[in-house]
Amino acid sequence: MRDFAAIDFETANQNGSSVCAVGVVVVRDGEITDKFYRLIQPEPNFYTYWNTKCHGLTVADTDDSPVFSKVWKEIEPLIVGLPLIAHNSRFDERCLKTVFKTYQMDYPDYEFHCTLKAAKKNFPDLENHQLHTVSRYCGYEMRNHHEALDDAYACAIIAIKLFVKPNEALNYKLEL
Repeated sequence: MRDFAAIDFETANQNGSSVCAVGVVVVRDGEITDKFYRLIQPEPNFYTYWNTKCHGLTVADTDDSPVFSKVWKEIEPLIVGLPLIAHNSRFDERCLKTVFKTYQMDYPDYEFHCTLKAAKKNFPDLENHQLHTVSRYCGYEMRNHHEALDDAYACAIIAIKLFVKPNEALNYKLEL
């Protein structure tokens, strides 16, 4: 697999539909070719203490942001025909399906792959398989864990190491 899009969602609360940020990193022919980040007005539009503690976002950050259906119109052309990859893909896939349903959008049955599952299989001796730990092992030191673009970027680096360049030393920096 040399072409894919790594994706990460942050949510405002316990509802999968409450996507408040999205990061996407596109990989073509084994190289990062594009990246995308947007804040999103969540649905329902409230933040829990624990979600804000995790990613730092509040209602003040997203009140003037577009809703998911508008943001997805920007993302869709970037990822058309690509499998999606996420670290703990069950969470991100659940969010995507739930928010599509909330906005009454037709879900195109995206193909998902999980770097968490693959990392556990391929790097069994790591102290843990959290995104920042696996990312560091693969050559990328995260700058802001739980910021959707940095998480998607770390996931892309892990996927490149696992699926594209398993025998190469990687050393990447996220350029904004």
